[in-house]
Amino acid sequence: MPPLCSRCGLRQAEVYQPQSGESLCRECFFEDITARVKQEVERWNMIEPGDVILLALSGGKDGYTLLDVMSRIYKSDKLIGLNIIEGIHGYNKEDDARYLVMTAKELGVDVVVTSIKEYIGLSVDEIMHKAKERSTRISACTYCGIARRRIMNYYARELGANKLATAHNLDDESQTAVINILRGDFESLLRQHPLAELVRDPMLVRRIKPLRKIYEWETATFTFLKGYHIQETECPYIYQLPTLRAKVRRELYKYESEHPGALLRFIESLDRMLEPIAAGIKPRSDLGRCVRCGEPTPSGKALCKLCELLEGIGVSSPLYSVRKLRARV
Repeated sequence: MPPLCSRCGLRQAEVYQPQSGESLCRECFFEDITARVKQEVERWNMIEPGDVILLALSGGKDGYTLLDVMSRIYKSDKLIGLNIIEGIHGYNKEDDARYLVMTAKELGVDVVVTSIKEYIGLSVDEIMHKAKERSTRISACTYCGIARRRIMNYYARELGANKLATAHNLDDESQTAVINILRGDFESLLRQHPLAELVRDPMLVRRIKPLRKIYEWETATFTFLKGYHIQETECPYIYQLPTLRAKVRRELYKYESEHPGALLRFIESLDRMLEPIAAGIKPRSDLGRCVRCGEPTPSGKALCKLCELLEGIGVSSPLYSVRKLRARV
């Protein structure tokens, strides 16, 4: 017979948490995830009264967990969802987007569905076709990631949101931190801290990561037990031109399995070490504007990173540079 829940002692346990050593029933597991996200949000003052928050929702396990928990700890009418279709054959499904919109509506949140092609004029598949013709060694993840970040910021700004919540989980944060350490990139490592605001610009919306202390397996379990219809297909580009992240991910998973709770302790330690520095930063406000699209760009650079990447594959007039996309709920 399954053991009783370590928390309530009333219901049968369904989830074992290696990092805590506890066996939880589904109700206590849901409460645990919600409480930990709420604690992280309050600890770093991620949300202030009156904030309008754009939720970046991919349609996967992390996005559904973000949507569910945020609708419980904050006012649903102050939340807007955004789903970006990358345009990758066999990966994006219209049914997944429709289910996301329907589920969010039941939680009181409206979701805007857009695509990389609608913004740039090219899908990720079409971008990679051009990249292959040019024999570039830039991964699909780079093009896709930079395009998605641009689109999220654009929609947040246009829809009047003053916070942009992404669904990065503990695994994501740990991998990014290790990569930044290996590269000796202290600025990017510092940028991961919730208090750090290295740059302030009226065209950039402040980002928050409510799930940064939640394991990926926990978001997967959360959505499974909730019965959400998540996008399960893995992106086919992940196995092409393997990134440093893929290698770091493999080693961190192995270490975490041998030492449960290691990733959580790692990020907690980084938070404590970086907090005094992050809290004392005076943000720069010297960003320039891209000569092609008008979006923020590092001082002294003519082109923003997205325009620069696209120019490298022969795209000198992306759609966003020649017309304004209407963003509305």
